[in-house]
Amino acid sequence: MSGDREQSESVDLLDEHGIVVGVTTRAEMRDSNLLHRSVFIAVVNDADELLVHLRADWKDLWPSSWDIAVGGVVGAGEAWETAAARELAEEIGITTELSYLGEGSYEDEHVREISRIYHARSEGPFTYNDGEVVEAAWVPIASLRSWLEGRPVCPDSVALVLPRLDAP
Repeated sequence: MSGDREQSESVDLLDEHGIVVGVTTRAEMRDSNLLHRSVFIAVVNDADELLVHLRADWKDLWPSSWDIAVGGVVGAGEAWETAAARELAEEIGITTELSYLGEGSYEDEHVREISRIYHARSEGPFTYNDGEVVEAAWVPIASLRSWLEGRPVCPDSVALVLPRLDAP
């Protein structure tokens, strides 16, 4: 998806309890740092390696940073699971079964989100047709924390997904 089209997407606005209280554009949501819904999908292969990827430099949030999950903003009125499946197809070109890992929230000076986190098992092959991913790599989950050190990362996915990967 191009950056311009992405900015005009409609997204649900949430209150502090996660209840939808309105709809706005993605651009306004970003400009005013409004609370919204997002999804993260940890893609793991049979060797227990996590697919990590470098975000494009045109992304509206954390451009040119490494992300440990596929994902994004949930569209207005879109079901969580539908958004997760859409993000997998758009970002890495796959459709596969999703397992629910939990829900959490993240807030900083750039983003305020309530997120659902999913797990997908896949060996690929992957395609990166929408241009959001410029590089990808498999990283053993056991060494993920050390791999992330010193790299620019998406702090929301690290905060919300990484603890769920560490769980037994």
